[in-house]
Amino acid sequence: MPVFDFKNSPENAKVPECTYTVFRTNESEMSPEHPILVLDNSGKSLKHHSCGMFLNPAKQTAFEFKEEGGTVIADILKIDARFISLLKWLGENHINVLLSGADREDGYAVYKIRETALGGSSKLSAEDGFLQFMIERLLASDAPTEEIEDEDREEEGDSMKLTSIQSITDFINCAGRTLPDNIRLWARRNLAVARSHEVSPEERRHAQRALSIMMNVQWKSNYFETIDVQEARRILDEELYGMERVKQRIMETIIQINRTHTLPAYGLLLIGPAGTGKSQIAYAVARILKLPWTTLDMSSINDPEQLTGSSRIYANAKPGIIMEAFSMAGESNLVFIINELDKAASGKGNGNPADVLLTLLDNLGFTDNYMECMIPTVGVYPIATANDRDQISAPLMSRFAVIEIPDYTPEEKKIIFSEYVLPKVMKRIGMRREECILTEDGLEAVVEIYRNTSGIRDLEQAAEHIAANALYQIEVNGVKSVIFDGEMVKALLP
Repeated sequence: MPVFDFKNSPENAKVPECTYTVFRTNESEMSPEHPILVLDNSGKSLKHHSCGMFLNPAKQTAFEFKEEGGTVIADILKIDARFISLLKWLGENHINVLLSGADREDGYAVYKIRETALGGSSKLSAEDGFLQFMIERLLASDAPTEEIEDEDREEEGDSMKLTSIQSITDFINCAGRTLPDNIRLWARRNLAVARSHEVSPEERRHAQRALSIMMNVQWKSNYFETIDVQEARRILDEELYGMERVKQRIMETIIQINRTHTLPAYGLLLIGPAGTGKSQIAYAVARILKLPWTTLDMSSINDPEQLTGSSRIYANAKPGIIMEAFSMAGESNLVFIINELDKAASGKGNGNPADVLLTLLDNLGFTDNYMECMIPTVGVYPIATANDRDQISAPLMSRFAVIEIPDYTPEEKKIIFSEYVLPKVMKRIGMRREECILTEDGLEAVVEIYRNTSGIRDLEQAAEHIAANALYQIEVNGVKSVIFDGEMVKALLP
């Protein structure tokens, strides 16, 4: 592979022939075995720590550093595709860095880059820790699928939060094609608006706000790592008593993800009486997938604009709930828990919120009116809950794999109350198990009192009441333990 020698050629101002090999990896941690880049170290000048500056001749970056004999320039031999734009940015802005690396047979393997000085640059984002923020974001991203060396020529002119124009500009330049194509091009257009003095201050403010929201989301691919099946089953058993058929359906979904490494084509729709643990199931699935989750309560949404956002032509314009969910999660892969889907068709004349949901559920992309951009939704997994399936439209129903959640039998309620609900309440308020005892007829009385109610919410309230009464008697009356029989339960509970 040809390597350009900057040191010995008087024509080093001409366009060089410096080349490097691009490799692609999705490693999230760098090491000598998995480096960010590999530098030519044939002269053995690069040490474990080397301080210098990246150069940017004809956008083929090399590294310049000082040693006793003078200035040495090392060419890049290999580079992780995710970091090409970042190194160009470092070179263009003359930012001094400290490299940590190890000498291998194929060169000096750099696995850490830290800023040491700005070299006269006035870039505030670098002073605020932008470099480390950027490296962390790039490590969390997926390798771009195409070469990006000509990216700048094509688009020329166009824990930390990116809010300032400078930090947003730096981020866009460094992220390169690790951003989805449509979002990268959208960002450059909005950046031009935010910088322009030919538009109103209101337009500039909206453009900058939209950029800040979009650039602070980690846009990930739809590839999912293998899920530990035994751990998934443990979480389901921990969160749900019984419901073997429901657990079986969820485990089938997990195994499908492990085979394809992508989300299923359909989300889950959990239909059953109130209080049967539908939301608990949704949270358990989010835990298993190791994804952030957000909730959409359809009973409180009566205008599609609440979901899609409002146009920037209005002074008080803002993104919709769906875009805000991406922003809060900080990434594009997340679980949308859509509560009370059977209330989704109750619009008030401005359109039907259910129609907006269809675009989200199809995973073809979602357009927010404020952002004015197609938002990728391939990493969104919807889980909806509903009480009445007859109130859900056929188009909505067809987007889900439906799981019927049955109510608990009296025997199941007895086990849930005595083995799960009451011990959980007692542990929370600091009581020992022997301080509050329920006899068999006391347990029968609890279940009988709530025989006409669905789910276990009333049982949870009953456990709170019984445990609180026992604690009162222990603290006030000085007893060591309280035993509740049937008569005491009936006298205590409404």
